[in-house]
Amino acid sequence: MLKEAGYKHTNKRQRLVEILNDANRYLSAKQVQELIAPEFPQLSYDTIYRNLYTFVQLNILEETELNGEKLFRFRCQAHGHHHHFICEKCGSTREIDMCPMDFFKDQLEGCEIHSHRFEIFGLCEKCAAKA
Repeated sequence: MLKEAGYKHTNKRQRLVEILNDANRYLSAKQVQELIAPEFPQLSYDTIYRNLYTFVQLNILEETELNGEKLFRFRCQAHGHHHHFICEKCGSTREIDMCPMDFFKDQLEGCEIHSHRFEIFGLCEKCAAKA
């Protein structure tokens, strides 16, 4: 996919993808930097962030924002329309099959809705039990 979009496939980019795949949760660029540092200590935060953002543009990753910080994870591969609960502490996610748009459509009568995204933030069971 990278080559098709005009980007080189490098070991560093491959490792970034592997880290996010293995994590299976949202990670910040700083967390990714900490995980990749043992293999690529010279890789700067800016380079990591730029690559993560490129992966978002290529629809490899999705992003969200929590407390003013961008978080990244693999684009959800689940089929069917759904939304997510995101743990504010560990970044884990859970799919929510219910969609609130039916309610909002009534509130936005006359508006042309092109897309929507619904996320619930809180603590997962494990993190809530530790709190």
